Amino acid sequence: MLATIPASVLAGITGHPVSVEVHVSMGLPTFTVVGLPDAACREARDRVRAALLSSGVNWPPGRITVNLAPSGIRKEGPGLDLAIAMGVLVADEQLSAESLADTAFLAELGLDGRLRAVPGVLPQVRCLNAAEVVVAPESAAEAALAKGPVIRAPATLSELISAIRGEEAWPDPPEPGSANPLDEIADLADVRGQHMARLGLEVAAAGGHHLLMIGPPGAGKTMLARRLPGLLPPLDEATAIEATMVHSAVGLNLPSSGLIRRAPWQAPHHSASMIALVGGGSRMLRPGAISCAHGGVLFLDEMGEFGPQALDALRQPLEEGVIRVNRAAAVASFPARFLLVGAMNPCPCGELGQPGMCRCTPLARLRYARRLSGPLLDRFDLRIHVGRPEVSDLFDAPPGESSAEVRARVDRVRAVARDRGVASNSELPDDALEEFAPLDPEAKSLFSHAIADGRLTARGFQRVRRVALTMADLAGQAPPLTGGIVAQALFMRTEPVTVAHDPWSLANAR
Repeated sequence: MLATIPASVLAGITGHPVSVEVHVSMGLPTFTVVGLPDAACREARDRVRAALLSSGVNWPPGRITVNLAPSGIRKEGPGLDLAIAMGVLVADEQLSAESLADTAFLAELGLDGRLRAVPGVLPQVRCLNAAEVVVAPESAAEAALAKGPVIRAPATLSELISAIRGEEAWPDPPEPGSANPLDEIADLADVRGQHMARLGLEVAAAGGHHLLMIGPPGAGKTMLARRLPGLLPPLDEATAIEATMVHSAVGLNLPSSGLIRRAPWQAPHHSASMIALVGGGSRMLRPGAISCAHGGVLFLDEMGEFGPQALDALRQPLEEGVIRVNRAAAVASFPARFLLVGAMNPCPCGELGQPGMCRCTPLARLRYARRLSGPLLDRFDLRIHVGRPEVSDLFDAPPGESSAEVRARVDRVRAVARDRGVASNSELPDDALEEFAPLDPEAKSLFSHAIADGRLTARGFQRVRRVALTMADLAGQAPPLTGGIVAQALFMRTEPVTVAHDPWSLANAR
């Protein structure tokens, strides 16, 4: 007998429908899986057999052949276990084909018959054309985001078989939980002092501008960066779906509601390879850290310790918001629109600027500064020097503004940007700047001198102009951009990272 069960597999963050064809015939007892399965998929024969026997059903004694069609797509992972088990039961006539009509199956099987969650359920359900989809209970909330088929989530194979036979009712899927509140993120009120750095965070959050913080160890760069997601607005519906698909495909934890609403946070270690950052792989293309940060913050701590090749790979997705991975056997595109925040020391020992403290040679400083290429550094809209806080700020200063207060201003600026047709000011095209960010004569003069002195490139000029527009929106100033606003934007991009007595500063390296 022959049975065909619909299922799907994951390729990158995209689901592909698969027909699991099971043939049971007389002959020596064998179990063969064909159709480009990987090792985990071939091992389904042992998991499926043990799960069926543990659930009180018979295992066919003859020859079993499983074909995963189409055969030209590589099948990876254990997500086809449940579909194979259903195919075996239908082919052996222990279940009728009519009872499984228009039903797809996506779950791994435990040896005791339990249904287990698999990565990438959301994109796999979205690609299916079935009236019902059976998944593990842990995947029910995520699968329901597809908003199409009816989701069934039995806990065990025996429950599933009883429901299909009509002996018991379908178990209710678990109730979706609520999204985690924003106030679980560390509050900005905990930061004492650091007024320029706090302003940089607010401008970065309001306008979507990339931020580089440079300062000695212990100045609070990481502490500041960790509070940035709490200033960002919740994700819109489209971005939330994309972020959820990426996190699901990678196997990261999802909120109890299934949908990621809070801006994601990714902080890879500085030893991360280029593939770990941007995505890829030899056979199965997987999203990298920049895609996992889609809609949120990618924080690169100790940025000077990352490999130059890995850092330069960020340049294209920073401009386009998407990363295209090309390999000989496959091509994939992953969303990658994120807010880049970097933190680094001014030199390898971190004490540059402290008289008599720096132990680095000029050559070591130059080599350290060259980790950030000029084109990558030019994409940082804000470059803030973060010094060690004063003693009075640590012990006597009152708490600063809370994240909720700052987020209210950020939301107001983001609302103005949406009226301009973009999600944030950083996404405004160059021609739109003439309409929304005209310059007064003093502002034009400041820009002219900065470009003539070599402090700004043509791209840097437009980026500073967008930053100035964000600062004007925060201040409630209508266009045109004034010289005072432009001077602040220029200062936050160039001057703070320059150490006057250091010939190998990042400003000179640029």
